[in-house]
Amino acid sequence: MSTDGSRRAKQSSGRASRRTLQARVSSGDPGSRAARRRALQNAASSDVTREVTAATGPFRTSAPDWLRRAASYSWRLIVVVIAVGIVVFGALQVTIPLLAVFIALVFASVLEPVVSWMSRIMPRALATVLTLVLAIAVFAGTITYVVYSVSQQATRLTRDFNRGVNEIIEFLENGPLPFTITNDDITGWIQDGQQWLVQHSGDIAGTVAANAGSVAEVFATIALAIFVTIFFLLSGRSMWIWFLNQLPSRSRLTIHDAAGAGWYTFAGYARGTVIIALIDGILAYILLTIVGVPLAAPLAVLVVIGAFIPLVGAPAAMIIAAVVALAANGFVAALIVTIGIAGIGQIEGHVLQPLIMGRQVSLHPVIVALGVTAGTFLGGLLGAVVAIPIISVTWAVYNRLHRNDPPISGDLPTIKEIVAKDPVIT
Repeated sequence: MSTDGSRRAKQSSGRASRRTLQARVSSGDPGSRAARRRALQNAASSDVTREVTAATGPFRTSAPDWLRRAASYSWRLIVVVIAVGIVVFGALQVTIPLLAVFIALVFASVLEPVVSWMSRIMPRALATVLTLVLAIAVFAGTITYVVYSVSQQATRLTRDFNRGVNEIIEFLENGPLPFTITNDDITGWIQDGQQWLVQHSGDIAGTVAANAGSVAEVFATIALAIFVTIFFLLSGRSMWIWFLNQLPSRSRLTIHDAAGAGWYTFAGYARGTVIIALIDGILAYILLTIVGVPLAAPLAVLVVIGAFIPLVGAPAAMIIAAVVALAANGFVAALIVTIGIAGIGQIEGHVLQPLIMGRQVSLHPVIVALGVTAGTFLGGLLGAVVAIPIISVTWAVYNRLHRNDPPISGDLPTIKEIVAKDPVIT
């Protein structure tokens, strides 16, 4: 009753206002009369709106709550995707400095324990210089040994390779395979390849000339990385404190905590990868030496390099070693090498990585595969190498900044149970 009474009072008040405005419109000059007529129309429109609202209730949007929430999250996701795209695009424009910093971080994470140990008995600057000189000497010595081994075994390798090729051709012509490949077929393929090289010699020369600049970029990147590594090892802590001092005081500890988690993960990945690669190379060298495959040392170094390329590095090294074993020692040796290097890969994945890296780097194989694919698509071989450490660091920082809800306990309902509880789904 009180609601109806107030509604009638508002309506009578509106009618009285309109009568007053009508009386004012009937008098006065034409200009004021037109203005008062517009005021009368606005008052009538307001009365109609109040009457409709009183009869039907307040206006409600037609979009449901879940759609409005989805729209709000969609806008946020779009902003994040755009920001990530801008960062990736900018990174691709300055590849050399960023790559130098990445390599410097790898060098610093691997050499920092040695520098810290040596700094106990000498100044840190001297420890940094000696550690870098020692690392460069080990690398140069390895390369020298590989080149010396190849030059010493070049004559034997050529003889064994020719014999192995003849055995392969004999197997393809007279072996138990469902198809045959004759010597004439192989000769024709070689002639086609030579003809293709002659026809595309100009393009090949242009590619070689273009890659000459890439070689210069590689040396420039390595030189810059070594330069940055010196300062990371010598004054990395003071550089980080200077960076934190440029931030607002309320966010310094949070960023330091998240960055510490990221560095812990990155250092664990870099050190673990180096240790695992060295173990793989040693095991491969022992295997190739026992089988009697020539160039065991260079092939072992190739296995070490392949360990730094996720998913594809180890299989590529295995194929090359198997081809050399097949050409030099025959099918049985190639089979032994293939099985042996595949076994080394299994030891790496199931024993070495959990033992050395532990929980510092723990990514699902699906994430690794997707990350390597995306990195290869964006940055080629270099993108494949840096994809996994970047994903690992990003995940570690996110876990440190994000507070998860309690985990799910027990089993989730199956699809049949969900349908049984809600027949509307069917």
